[in-house]
Parts: sequence; structure tokens; C-alpha cells
Amino acid sequence: MSVEADLLPPEETTSFRGNVALRLFAYARPQKWTLLGAFILLVIATLGNVIGPILIERFIDNFLELRRFPFQPIATLAGTYLGLQIVSSICQYHQLVRFQTAALRIIRKIRQDVFGHVQHLGLAFFDKMPTGSLISRITNDTEAILDLFVSVLSTFIQTIVQLTGIFVAMFYLDAHLALYCLFLAPLIYGIIRLYRTLSARIFHITRHRLSLLNAKMNESLQGMYIIQAMRQQQRLRGEFGHINEAYRSSRMRNIRMNGLMLRPLVDLVYFLTLMTIIFFFGHASFRTTVNIGVLYAFVNYLEQFFEPVNNMMQRMTLFQQAMVSSQRVFHLLDETEYAPAADPSYRGDMAPAVTEGRIEFRNVSFSYDQKTDVLKNISFTAEPGQTVALVGHTGSGKSSIVSLLMRFYDNYRGDILIDGVPLSAFEDTELRSKLGLVLQDPFLFVGDVTHNIRLGRHELTDEQVEAAARFVQADRFLKKLPNGLKEPLGERGSTLSAGERQLLSFARTMVGEPKILILDEATASIDTETEEAIQEALENMRRGRTTIAIAHRLSTIQDADLILVLHRGEIVERGTHQELLSTGGLYYKMYMLQSGAAALPSPVSTRTADIFS
Repeated sequence: MSVEADLLPPEETTSFRGNVALRLFAYARPQKWTLLGAFILLVIATLGNVIGPILIERFIDNFLELRRFPFQPIATLAGTYLGLQIVSSICQYHQLVRFQTAALRIIRKIRQDVFGHVQHLGLAFFDKMPTGSLISRITNDTEAILDLFVSVLSTFIQTIVQLTGIFVAMFYLDAHLALYCLFLAPLIYGIIRLYRTLSARIFHITRHRLSLLNAKMNESLQGMYIIQAMRQQQRLRGEFGHINEAYRSSRMRNIRMNGLMLRPLVDLVYFLTLMTIIFFFGHASFRTTVNIGVLYAFVNYLEQFFEPVNNMMQRMTLFQQAMVSSQRVFHLLDETEYAPAADPSYRGDMAPAVTEGRIEFRNVSFSYDQKTDVLKNISFTAEPGQTVALVGHTGSGKSSIVSLLMRFYDNYRGDILIDGVPLSAFEDTELRSKLGLVLQDPFLFVGDVTHNIRLGRHELTDEQVEAAARFVQADRFLKKLPNGLKEPLGERGSTLSAGERQLLSFARTMVGEPKILILDEATASIDTETEEAIQEALENMRRGRTTIAIAHRLSTIQDADLILVLHRGEIVERGTHQELLSTGGLYYKMYMLQSGAAALPSPVSTRTADIFS
């Protein structure tokens, strides 16, 4: 498949939905006074440029004579012309600053809205959207919209004002010839419409391929450790080169169209019009006297007419990019796959609260793609203060159960209850404050240690932060850091070991004193020495809290009150550690494999035999 036919954007991103221009100018409405002031200054500056040739025409036709130099009128004309140019330059400067100021405020608002909107989208959306593509829309596409207000809008307004002034001046000088020149307006408009029609598809493809380029680059940089460890440099270079070539190809198509449709075509119209004006004056000279000043003014106005037209045509590229980028940004703003929230029908005089921490799953089934179920009729109960462990091979559905309990997804079938209340009844604030989650791969933000433990909960005191670090025994390594709790951390906490990062994530969770604790393979990245050191802390963390623990190392969950063994989305075994060992089923096999012991003779159920067959 050629790069021309490959990597095309989805159909819905190549057709404008809604009036993009109206939505853009809705963002410009708060800046209307700034833009109005810029427009007035632009009109004044343009009038100065339009009036200039008329003053020169007056000088040529009335005062340019041999051995005659009337100082007073010539000085007046020269002073007026110079004054107009100075005022025009000053107004030009201030209108540019005003347009830039308004444009930057507009883009700041758009970026803030897009970023804020993305924060409220659900994980189901991020499962489908590459991170690099999102970054491209928030940065590159909004930057293209900035060009619309900074370069395109000011140029278009200046062109319209200047063309209007030029036609008025032309009619003032020679109404008959000005009528011929009026035909230029629909001709130029036709060229602009033709360019927009032909270039729209190319710009959509180009912007889409740029987002793919950013997505591939983001994936490669984040996975550099694995790329180098697995010697994938050549493969990634080839994939990046394929997308890069596709982007270059679409840009070349754009360049070829610009080379044909922009200045060359406009210049052709300009030379044909210039020939018409010269022919008109040449033909008129056989019948009557021709004013050289009027000829000069018309030629000057013709240049002034086509120069802004050329500028406007050159800006058409930016305009098309801005409109395509606006459509992509608004498409993201129109995304409605929000993070699950509380069901309004459950709201009463008092919102429900998590008080005891009793968890119940009733015949819960779930699918990420609405086609294949990853969970099938899951039912279990975790009583307050109990620890329920989820074990099973990769892909068995353990993390999916945690995701549903955290209400990251809500398109499940069945019922999930906390303290007898449906999960959908709880407000986000209540749910997030009472459920503490510790992931296998802890994420730390740029900042210091205190910032990462507090994480925006400003009501927490430094003493509480320090107590939480001490509770999970993170204070042992924090004392060795030069700045202790104020030690600055790089991106993702790269200056700390995996175990140290995990300890900080423990402290971050426990400082909020959650009622329900969810451990998603929380000890998987901690070395044996560190794991032994925090076992006591984990016991303290679980005491008085309902705990859901996902574990690959079965030795860490032997004291769990209930162990659920999952396989292909179903609970195939349940019981305590000793009960499951006595059945000789799947859990027994997993435990013997991990412990390195020879499998003891035991009755293996038909179900287990099917699983291992």
C-alpha cells in the first residue's frame, strides 16, 4: 500500500460538523472591545495608505511643471503625506499588538477548555485515543488556531478595508475605468473558493498524519527502555519513517497546490489587469489628453490592490490549517464519553456515604468493546474489615474488577454495591475519598515528596504527611535524602528506585485514611527486603478496612479472608488459602509452581483439568 493511500483520517474528521467559524468567534466575543480597537486602528492605517497616491496624483498633475516650484502648496502636500505615513505606521503597530493580545487570550481560553474537558473524559475514551494524538490537538492544533487570529484575521480585515478604499479612490479618479476593475472582486473570490474546495481534504490528511507522527514519537520515547532492551530501534525507525514519509507526501501535495493556486494565478490576473489599464489610457490618448497623475494613481492602486490579495492568498494556507485544526479541536470538545458520575436519580436530601465498607458484586458482567465479555457473572461479598484476594493468570479479569469498583467504567451488567447502596449512587468526592488505590506501577508527579503525598489535598498538614510516610516505613529512605520530604523529584520519580516510588504511593493513599483499600499488585515492584519491611505496614493498613488485593505472588495473600481464583473472566474457585490447597485445583497448581515444590498427590477436579488442557 502506498503512503498516499495509507494513514488516512477517519471520515468523520474530514467533514465539518456545525459552524466552526461561529464557534471560533464565540471565543472571540469576550475580546470584542480589544478587537474593535484594533479594527479602528487598522482602518486609520489603511486610509493613510489609500490617500497617499491621491496626494501624489495632485502633485504630478498640478505642480510638476518645468521651472515652477510653488513652495507653500508643495510643502503642504509633502507634510500631509509624511504625516499620514507616520500616523499610519503608529496605528499599524498598535493594531498589531491589539490583535496579538486578543488572539493569545482566545487561544489561552481554548486550550484551557480543551485540557479541562479531557480531564473529565472517561478511561474508555483514553483506551481508544493515542496520547500523542491528544497532545497534538491540544498543542499543535490550538497553535494553528492562533495563526487564524494573529495572521489571517488581521490580514483579511486589512484587505477588505484596503480594497474598499481603493475602489472608492478609483471611482473618484475615473469612474468608467473603475467599473472595469470591479470585475476583479468576483474573480478573486472565485479563486479563493476554488482553493478552499481543493485544499480542504489535503489539509485534513496532513493534520491527521502530523498527529500520528506525534503519537508514534510519544510511544517511542516512553518505551525507550524496552526498545533498547529488545533491540527494536530498527523496527521503530521503519514505522516512524513510514508515517514521516506519508506526512511529507501530503505536505508536498499541499505545496504543489499552493504553488499553482496562490501567487502565480493571482499574478497572472494582475498582469492582465495592468495590460488592460495601460491599453485603456493608451487608447484614450488618441482622443483626449491623458493625466499622467491619474495613470500613476491607477497603477499604484492596482499594485496596492493585488499586494493585499497576494498576502491574503498566502494566508489561505494558514486559514485552511486553522479551520481544519479548529474542527479537530471542537471534535474533541464535543466528545461526550465522560468519566462515570453519580446517577442523579439517586440524589436526595442527603447523599449516601461509605461508612462500613461492605462490598458486594451481584452477577456482574463487563466488556470493554461491547462484544467480548472480560467478566462473566462475577458474584462475591467482602465484609467490613475483610481482605479479599483476586488471583489468576494474566487476562483473567482481576484488574477489570478493580476498575469497576473504582467506577472507571459504568457500562457493566449486574449490580455493584457498597454498604448496600448501588455504586452509581455515590458522588465522586465521596467515592474517591473513601476508596484508596495503590497500583503496580506508581506514578509520581514533578515536584517534591510532600507534593506527591499530599497531591492537592491542601487540608492535610505537614505532620499528617510525615505520619503517613512513617506509617508505611518510607521514612527510612527519606531520612537519607538531602532534603527529606522536600526532596525534589523528576518526571515519574525517576531519581528513586521502584520500591521507593511504591512506598510513596502507599503513603499517598494512606494519608487520606480510606475506608476501602485496593491493592493492584502493590508489592510486585518491591524487592524482597523492602517487601518484608512493609508487610507489617500492610497489615496495619488493612486493619479496620475492607481490602481488595490483586496478587501474582500467592505468598503475600495467604492470610486473606477470601481468595477468588479467576480464569477467563469467571470465578472458578473460592475459599481461604488452606481450603483452596486442599481441593487440589487451579490455586493448588499455581501455588506449587510458585513455591517450586513438587506437586503433592491431590484430587484435581475436571474443571481444573479443562483449564490446563
